[in-house]
Amino acid sequence: MARFTNQAQLRYGNAVTNSNVAVGEILEVLSATKTAVRGTYGQKDNITYIVSIVNSGTVPMTGITLTDNLGAYTFGTTELTPLDYVAGTINYYVNGTLQTAPTVTAGPPMTVTGLNVPAGGNATIIYEASVNQNAPQALGSQIVNTAVISGGGITPITVEETVTAQSEPLLNITKSVSPVPVTENGILTYTFVIQNFGNTDASAATGAVITDTFDPVLSDLAVTFNGTAWRDPTEYTYDETTGIFSTVAGQIIVPAATYTQDPVTGVWSTNPGVSTLVITGTV
Repeated sequence: MARFTNQAQLRYGNAVTNSNVAVGEILEVLSATKTAVRGTYGQKDNITYIVSIVNSGTVPMTGITLTDNLGAYTFGTTELTPLDYVAGTINYYVNGTLQTAPTVTAGPPMTVTGLNVPAGGNATIIYEASVNQNAPQALGSQIVNTAVISGGGITPITVEETVTAQSEPLLNITKSVSPVPVTENGILTYTFVIQNFGNTDASAATGAVITDTFDPVLSDLAVTFNGTAWRDPTEYTYDETTGIFSTVAGQIIVPAATYTQDPVTGVWSTNPGVSTLVITGTV
């Protein structure tokens, strides 16, 4: 309910007198909510938002516009948007029935125009936004997303939703071999580089395991992890008959990534945590 005040002025001759202040109220018939399907986000994720508008009045509301700031935040003297509207993802329902897609301007800010909400009914707008390079990824980071419903003679309605950066490791592995070529009965070395792009350490509780089947089969294995010698079967197991190698669950530890924001552009970059597994054996 919105309150308004009004005061009149009476002039006659050289005299001026003011009336009392009249106070009135406007009963707002539209209400709205905004919800993210999932409350967390990761790098390059898509976030699905649902905006629901309810008309409790007896008159249809037409010509409504939805304006979404795509999580805009102040950075120095400028403004950054951590989300991009994903083209073609808009879905518009009236009383649960899918309608022709409304006009969308990607922005930022993103705008959706031509929305209608029937008397005693509702409208639902569903769309996706992708996480871009302006989105913070460090532990505890958030994107606060605000949308405004306006037009059609209504008092603008502001709705907001907050999503939080996922708290988990995000691992990647690469494998290299040397020397190439290797002579028969020669020494062969496999190097595994494990990178963690997530904001949380890959700890023993993560239970990461590396498995490999060496072909050709290696003998006289020597294994190190981050420069520390490993032993079979404490940290790994190996079968010289089949060539099957496996680390013991919880032995792969990789520190969390660190994140830096360019002081000029505001773009975030990821510096992954790194661990290295080196396996040497005789062909």
